Amino acid sequence: MSTLAGKTLFITGASRGIGLAIARRAARDGANIAIAAKSSVPNPKLPGTIHTAAADVEALGGHALALQCDIREEDQVRAAVAVAVDAFGGIDILVNNASAIWLRGTLDTPMKRFDLMQQVNARGSFVCAQACLPHLLQAPNPHILTLAPPPSLAPKWWAPHTGYTLAKMGMSFVTLGLAAEFGPQGVAVNALWPRTVIATDAINMIPGVDPRNCRTPEIVADAAHAVLVHEARGFSGRFLIDEEVLRETGVQDFDRYAVEPGQPLLPDLFLD
Repeated sequence: MSTLAGKTLFITGASRGIGLAIARRAARDGANIAIAAKSSVPNPKLPGTIHTAAADVEALGGHALALQCDIREEDQVRAAVAVAVDAFGGIDILVNNASAIWLRGTLDTPMKRFDLMQQVNARGSFVCAQACLPHLLQAPNPHILTLAPPPSLAPKWWAPHTGYTLAKMGMSFVTLGLAAEFGPQGVAVNALWPRTVIATDAINMIPGVDPRNCRTPEIVADAAHAVLVHEARGFSGRFLIDEEVLRETGVQDFDRYAVEPGQPLLPDLFLD
């Protein structure tokens, strides 16, 4: 399979950034895309809403469903999944993209921020998977793809921001567990992580990051597409890196993904 035409994707946090880029790439194939995110009205600090994302998807040839959904709320997740299934007849792919970030040390991490990260990242990924899995198990080539890094217990990734690392590794361990449980049933459960920092609004949370030293979200979107068209059975429990995925598909020119070609690139967190 080389196309997502006719497939239904449920993508969290798809109103902007990497989630939107993944939605746009699938839209070019003619996919059905449920855009599940909190942003339903414009925010001067964070451009993009579920409605602008849906318009992008439709303009590119996809079929969009704008769903206001806070993945911290189980009832909202289950309702959004039910609406998507009613509209499109099922769900083939879940993309756990939504994530909260706070890169501060322990004494500079308010518990409100700590709780937000745990609720959105690990718990949100789990509840979305739980709600989608009954439908994924009925799909011909089901995938769960989570934007999470390879699991690591290296102290250097924990000391600077224990709260965030715990939340992000929580997504990784959810992936590990779901892959072990549902991989044998034919569901591809994998994680994808960028080799370099990606130029999204999240970089505003990382001190000293210049967008010119980043890649665009399109590299992650293209890598996600390559993963999601893969035969699902027997393809599970992998922690994939965007650049490596694309190299395996024959991509050699990565300058097209650079915000400013020729500038040195910043490696992303959690990768050596």
